[in-house]
Amino acid sequence: LGILLATFGQTIANEFQGIRRSKCQQSRDRTQIYEGVDNVLMKRLQALRTEMRTRTSTQSAELDAYLVPMYDEHQSQYLMESDQRIRFLTGFTGTIGEAVVLMRSAAFWTDERFIEQADQELNCAWRLFRNGERPTVAEYLLSELSPEARVGADPHLIPHPTWKALETELNADYIRMVHINRNLVDMVWGARRPAPRSGAIKVHPVRFAGERWDSKVARLRANLTALRCDGMIVTSLTEVAYLLNLRGSDIPHVPVFKAYLLVTHRELTLYTNTSRETLGLKNHLKAHSCHNENCVQLRDYVDVWRDLRTLAQHWHRFLVPAAVVFDTGASEAIHATLPRNIVYERPSPIIFLRAQKNQVERQGMRQAHIRDGVAMCEVLSRLEERFIAGDHITEMSLAREIDHARKTQNNSEGIAFPTSVAYGVHSSRPNYTPSNRTNVELSEGMVLIDSGGQYEDGTTEVSRTLHLGEPTADQIRAYTNVLIGMIRLSMLTFPENLKPAELDALARGPVWGSMNDYPHGTGHGIGSYSAVRESPISISYTAKQRFTFKEGYFFSNEPGYYKTGAFGIRLENVLEVVDTGKMHPTGHKFLAFQDVTLVPFEWKLIDRTLLSVPEKKWLNDYNSRIRQHVGSELKR
Repeated sequence: LGILLATFGQTIANEFQGIRRSKCQQSRDRTQIYEGVDNVLMKRLQALRTEMRTRTSTQSAELDAYLVPMYDEHQSQYLMESDQRIRFLTGFTGTIGEAVVLMRSAAFWTDERFIEQADQELNCAWRLFRNGERPTVAEYLLSELSPEARVGADPHLIPHPTWKALETELNADYIRMVHINRNLVDMVWGARRPAPRSGAIKVHPVRFAGERWDSKVARLRANLTALRCDGMIVTSLTEVAYLLNLRGSDIPHVPVFKAYLLVTHRELTLYTNTSRETLGLKNHLKAHSCHNENCVQLRDYVDVWRDLRTLAQHWHRFLVPAAVVFDTGASEAIHATLPRNIVYERPSPIIFLRAQKNQVERQGMRQAHIRDGVAMCEVLSRLEERFIAGDHITEMSLAREIDHARKTQNNSEGIAFPTSVAYGVHSSRPNYTPSNRTNVELSEGMVLIDSGGQYEDGTTEVSRTLHLGEPTADQIRAYTNVLIGMIRLSMLTFPENLKPAELDALARGPVWGSMNDYPHGTGHGIGSYSAVRESPISISYTAKQRFTFKEGYFFSNEPGYYKTGAFGIRLENVLEVVDTGKMHPTGHKFLAFQDVTLVPFEWKLIDRTLLSVPEKKWLNDYNSRIRQHVGSELKR
């Protein structure tokens, strides 16, 4: 028994050492030598440990561990430069990560898609772990810390559900979670930290929004009445922007501005940097002498904490957003500010109001995708010709061309996320984005392009995989299987009570048939001049959700195939959910999908003998729509 326990303990110890780091080779005396950027990052890590010793909480004791999440105060998907704490501390430039710093060790978790990138970018002081595998953050802390240890974190940056789950696990071993309201990474960053962006807030006109903001607020208040709530705090930046028909530029690629919005039945208060108040903004929000429920009071961003504490005394039931699909819910700091007995934790009603686009938004999304198709076709139609002619094209230069083509389109507001051009082996990494360190020249082989645009009338996202030269039979078979899965999902007619996760096998089936799979969802909701990834739709067989499709929802259809170390394929269209006008025998509506993305597929990678007759017809009809809508624009 002793031998078995010792063996088990050794297995756990080895498991908690993390993934073997390819870049980390120790010197003969088993010490790690840090040079250049790695040395700078090591000094930052040491400085953070110094802060952990000297910056104390109200209990006046040093910290044994400190958590650094990849969130801002609003749990945003993308971050402004001043909120890139993970990047500053670790050097990691991906979009999913969490760091845990102890006095003698440091650990980093990221998604499978970013493991290779993290391995290269993190210095060797960091143990690297995959999300979804052992150890979890809690397991790691329990293995490293003694009872009575103190784990600190900034409660403004951690979603409340995450905090509570971690606190529960650690408390079982008498380890305490401690609120540290002054962010310790910011203390290390000091004067070098970039100033937070506070750009102009602009009105999103009704000709694009399709509905006045006061009408949206009335619908939200009706929801709150049905839930018997006195009000709610809106913490998501995309929800604030949607509800008030406002847009901003504080965060790259997402047209939002930092703000909280307090909604009650008697008043509306927007908390943001008051230095950017303009006459146009005040007129739009009717903020002049605002003393009723149909106007918006403007207050400074930090005043939200004082007002929540004060006004909570008058509330009996107050909605605080819960986690749902891609939204992580309100922060631990929001929950800590409110009396526990009045908090009603529930998904924000705004998520569902926003997801179902109105007629103006639907038409805008269709038109935006036509212009987006023009931009993509202008670049891609010349690519192979230029390659054959001997032009020197790199991943980054092609990405810049695509970005420029989008920016020249009407109503363009830039890109929706960093454009990814992945050539050859890089295409086998699902979340690869070229950088100065990785950029290569295109040669014969696969090229995977993932990109999207922001337009005043819509948001786009499209992935296409091309081949320069002559593809192999293996590549053709893999591409065709991905295309078949995409077509099968697009062709589906279904009852409205079907769950999105139940559709996943339809798209994955052909890829599964080749004994492969892809490490990402098949689809996600998409906003209208908003975030490119939007709740409540997530098509993934691992997702647990009770939400269903509704007419007017838009979402992505993006199956893939990745052969490690060789090549990757992803095809992505945005689909609109439409009503067929027919009824299911149970009384539910029959819904269907309509592709709004209009960009051709790579003909040389399609084995037409593998397509069924309906699939061939779908492809022919799709190409006809491209010629009709995009072709007419290209001829102008």
